Amino acid sequence: MKPLDRLKYSPIKGRPKLVLPDGARMAVWVIVNVEEWDIDQPMPRTVLTPPAGGSPSPDIPNWAWHEYGNRVGFWRMLEVFDQFKIPGVLAVNGSCFDSYPEIAKAAMERNWEFLGHGFIQKNMQKVENELEAIQKTSAAIKKFSGKNPRGWLGPGLTETWETPDLLEESGFDYVCDWVLDDQPVRLKTRSGKSIMNIPYTQECNDVAMMLIQHHTAREYYDRAMDQFDQLYEDSVDSARVMAIVIHPYIMGVPHRLKWFRKIFERLSARKDIVFWTGEQIHDWYKSEETRLGLHK
Repeated sequence: MKPLDRLKYSPIKGRPKLVLPDGARMAVWVIVNVEEWDIDQPMPRTVLTPPAGGSPSPDIPNWAWHEYGNRVGFWRMLEVFDQFKIPGVLAVNGSCFDSYPEIAKAAMERNWEFLGHGFIQKNMQKVENELEAIQKTSAAIKKFSGKNPRGWLGPGLTETWETPDLLEESGFDYVCDWVLDDQPVRLKTRSGKSIMNIPYTQECNDVAMMLIQHHTAREYYDRAMDQFDQLYEDSVDSARVMAIVIHPYIMGVPHRLKWFRKIFERLSARKDIVFWTGEQIHDWYKSEETRLGLHK
């Protein structure tokens, strides 16, 4: 099913007003991507080009660059979450529960949400059996946490034409791959039911800023604040959702972390925004659909 078959065009102006509880104007959610990179495969991303070019195997420098995030960077970022009492969402490869159990335990202890993120960090279009990968990821999360994941983020936001159908049929409530709105939207599936898409971000994302656009670390703070200011202005008419996306091997390194912290030094002082998980945003929007008669 192609995009225009899944959802209709809907301009944000003229929609029914969405209302958050207690006078809040925006919901902010913070997604931490924790991944496992297979040392026997080409690295999903690289920081260092090999002297002779090509894709060496094993690629020790680029694998180690990423591994630093799980060994050190995550724990550095975790202190920021604890300092400001911000709930996190762990977008996690299913294999990470065996490879990085301490990270999963730390998230569990803080009541973070576990978001399915593929079984291992690999383009979903290149996975041999997509349904099996989705189900294995879901099973790994349930085995560790005791409950099925409700949300999904494709590795690199990759999907096939069938991904939303497979997710809905596998019991997922929402997906984040369709970065096309500042409010949740519904995607039709082949079963006749729908799956919700919750706003994620490509540009307020450390991969885009640091690895592709090659900005200095401060850009992460500046762009997040500019993004927030505009969304806050927009939210005078109807509630908006803002995503902040980080990877431990990028924003968790020493020269960048302070700019991540500064975001919450500013936002935590606000009384008219809520820091929520994806499932909280899902349940709020579903209740608004009921109140407004939007979704049958």
